[in-house]
Amino acid sequence: MRSYIQLPQQDPGDLDFVHPDSTEQVASRLAKLRLFWLAAVLCCGGALFGYDSGVIGGVLTFESFERDFRYSPADKTRVSSIAVGIQQAGALVGCFAIWPVTNRWGRSLAMMACSAVFCAGVILEVINSHSLAMFYAGRVICGLGIGGSATVIPIYMAEMSPKETRARLGSCYQFTYTIGILVSYWIDYAVKFMPASSAQWQIPIALQLVPGALMGLGTTTLPESVRWLLAKGDHARAHASLLWIRASTPDSPALSAEFTQMRQGLDDERAATANFHPRELLTGPNARRLLLAFGLFLSQQSTGATALAYFGPQFFSLLVGPSKSSTPLLLTGIFGAIKVSSCLFFLLFISDRFGRRPLLLSGAAAMSICMLATAAVLKSYPAPSDPNNPTITPAAITTILLIYLDITFYNLSWGPLPWPCVSEIFPTRIREPGVAVGVGAQWTFNFVWSFATPYLLAKIKWATFLLFGGLDLLIVGFVWGFVLETRGMTLEEINVLFEGYSPLETRREDGTGSGSDGESDGDGGKDGSILHVEAGRAS
Repeated sequence: MRSYIQLPQQDPGDLDFVHPDSTEQVASRLAKLRLFWLAAVLCCGGALFGYDSGVIGGVLTFESFERDFRYSPADKTRVSSIAVGIQQAGALVGCFAIWPVTNRWGRSLAMMACSAVFCAGVILEVINSHSLAMFYAGRVICGLGIGGSATVIPIYMAEMSPKETRARLGSCYQFTYTIGILVSYWIDYAVKFMPASSAQWQIPIALQLVPGALMGLGTTTLPESVRWLLAKGDHARAHASLLWIRASTPDSPALSAEFTQMRQGLDDERAATANFHPRELLTGPNARRLLLAFGLFLSQQSTGATALAYFGPQFFSLLVGPSKSSTPLLLTGIFGAIKVSSCLFFLLFISDRFGRRPLLLSGAAAMSICMLATAAVLKSYPAPSDPNNPTITPAAITTILLIYLDITFYNLSWGPLPWPCVSEIFPTRIREPGVAVGVGAQWTFNFVWSFATPYLLAKIKWATFLLFGGLDLLIVGFVWGFVLETRGMTLEEINVLFEGYSPLETRREDGTGSGSDGESDGDGGKDGSILHVEAGRAS
């Protein structure tokens, strides 16, 4: 599409036209537009993941929900535990069950299937059946869709985006995840002012259909993954798919070079993974890699941040005392805003500027201080216990600020960093199974803590913060003794690092390295993996 500007006309022979946009400029703008559209569609998956994670905690506090599903206040802990935990169990199954679908029928169909499954689960949840069993079934089905989409979307995103923008698109996915959480918190807060009817809890649940449906419908407009088509031997469709996303011409030298590079990269990967056997994961340096990936995700989920994200209103009720007002939901909404702002701050000013190891160390130490201080204040100055006369005491204000600081430190360290750490430590030959083990650990401990947290809050109350503070101290020891600095290093350098395996001697707090921080292809680049850092992201 060209625009023409006609110059002032002296006579018919002087008519001239100016072409301000060259063909290359138009193609570049079209490519950016298509890439933006691809990112917008895929980020709907991040938004639905975040929204679903955040909405349930507030819904479980509504008296209308308790009345419609006919359970007593004595059953609140059990219902909260199952309603959140069972969805994480579904996500754990979904993140692995989607593999045969995406490998056989493609990324696009897999994403559409995840959208359909998720929406079906939401419909079961939103129906006022008066049956907790049906609501739980909807939660499990939603979990299947979330776990599957959280696995497939980052793969498709990495396979379709140019290497120069791959990390940025992954960051957008993480950011829309936190936006989804924020929106869910404030919707819960808004409907708290509605009459206590069925609509009060149905509206926030039903709104999950918006990002779920948008993702599914939007996927129908996107081409199949270039890499998947190449793996299936469909070179014609693969070339057409690459042609569409780059908005180039068929005879473009740059397009031909990129397509050839993709084919060569796929051939190299096949050669590198030939005759792979799972027992290779359990030998020598690979076993250390596997244990490190497992430990990183165990630590991430044990900081307490996941529990806070799912059960924010319940935590704030413990800090300020039980209340029939909207105060816990308001505090949770502010909590969500802090999550978003700290995530944005990390993306703009911290990501790839500092080493992984010092950020993980300082983050865990700071979170430990916040959690232990919260426990000490809450033990010494318990919150008021009369729900009809709520009072926010100076002690409550102190603990609220400590929790806000805790989640800030989390989003500057343990929230985003385990993913690039895990994606960087595995060589091509074992990258997919290695990262899969890490993702499985992430979902497993997500389930463990989401299931256990309501019981912790009900039984040990203030000591819940003491528990998380103690775990954060253990995490500091884990990072100090076992986590290696890999930022800025090539795969070959990382291999040498793991062969020697001496984190205390090889740590590089300055975050510099002989490799490049940028994206690169092949075995020498950590971002060339199709399982990039956002796969299966959790709160």
